[in-house]
Amino acid sequence: MIMSSSSFTISRRRFLKSSVAIAAGSEVPAWFLQKSRSQAAPARPLSANDKPHIALIGCGGQGRYDATLAAKFATVVAVCDVDAKHSEAAYKQFGGAKVYKDFRKLLERDDIHAIINGTPDHWHTLINVAAMRAGKDVYSEKPLTLTIDEGKRLVAAARETRRILQTGSQQRSDSRFRPACELVRNTRLGRLKHIITSLPAGPRKGPFSPAPPPPELDWDFWQGQTPSVPYVRERCHGSFRYWWEYSGGTMTDWGAHHNDIALWGLGLERSGPATVEGKPLVEMIPGGVTASAEYRVEYSSANGVAHSCQSTSSNGPDGSPRGTPRPGEMPHGVRFEGTDGWLFVTRGKIEASKPDLLTEPLGANSVRLYVSDNHMGNFFDCIRSRKPPICDPEIGHRSVSVCHLGVIAIRLGRKLHWDPEREQFDKDPEANRWLAREQRKPWTYDMA
Repeated sequence: MIMSSSSFTISRRRFLKSSVAIAAGSEVPAWFLQKSRSQAAPARPLSANDKPHIALIGCGGQGRYDATLAAKFATVVAVCDVDAKHSEAAYKQFGGAKVYKDFRKLLERDDIHAIINGTPDHWHTLINVAAMRAGKDVYSEKPLTLTIDEGKRLVAAARETRRILQTGSQQRSDSRFRPACELVRNTRLGRLKHIITSLPAGPRKGPFSPAPPPPELDWDFWQGQTPSVPYVRERCHGSFRYWWEYSGGTMTDWGAHHNDIALWGLGLERSGPATVEGKPLVEMIPGGVTASAEYRVEYSSANGVAHSCQSTSSNGPDGSPRGTPRPGEMPHGVRFEGTDGWLFVTRGKIEASKPDLLTEPLGANSVRLYVSDNHMGNFFDCIRSRKPPICDPEIGHRSVSVCHLGVIAIRLGRKLHWDPEREQFDKDPEANRWLAREQRKPWTYDMA
């Protein structure tokens, strides 16, 4: 069904009334909702004959969810996965979409304008770079990269090709995280002293036994650039992120969300910390998942603000409650602490040490941040306008770089000094070796 533009109009009086009601029910400041409405118009509805053609690469649950959101703005004409069951499920969901196993064949099509990349982390960069070089815009799941070196290469490719790339860090388009960062950036908390990002703890499971890969899965293709190992069911699909080879555990999964917000509030979304020190809090089980399940990382910035990133045992990897918090633990989310108060924000909740921190509107000349109220809608707006999206390649790269730095510090177990301009550790060859990984042929940058 095609909706007319009149279907999206709303009177100012009706909007103000609804804003107050929404704010009362969700703890979002009414002044913020009103200001957001005046700054950000909804995405222009597209008629049937000018919808972009898009393709989904990586047809697991998250990929199909992203494509479902994208289908409100575009037509899904192709799907691709190395697991035939995943691609079959996507084919059934997006009827008429052509099925591919090799993303390179899909990218040869001239009628595809953009791709949704829902693959595991270790495939993000190679596919994203190849897609941009093939003239496609990209919506990529987070974390954007597997290594910091990948991020540098991806940013360079985006600048070279001038394609739109939106990182799927959707909290930037959330009605609570943006006002939280605006309040911090406008010194509503006084001088910012400390940020705490609390992330769900990961699983601590194993050992696991190898088994023959299922016939519908091309296990060698799925592994890609990573070292070839026998198939283990717990390495693949939804649990891949708990293995160092393919991801960084909850540090890069949830950390790519909450540490992104920390950088946004700090105003360092295109830079990074000066030092990082980390340690694991539990030993992992030999033969089981390898990414540290519980950890603590301490960062410092050149501006003197401390940043603690910690796992919380009271939340499972998906963020849902799983037990009583330990003394001093906070729920997963972001807490900003300043000389005049604190502010905590997470999905569905924003609260502060004093009510007026949230209720008093910011002044007319206050710092305002990029406005997006629909992350996928913002991507398609930018496809039309060619303006940078709210989470462009450099921001996505810098946000996950903080997480990669944390992973490196956890694995090395010592304090590291980081130069965010050069994107290298200072006089530390051992640490710098962790910035990139050896790629298994033929799954190297050459294929992109």
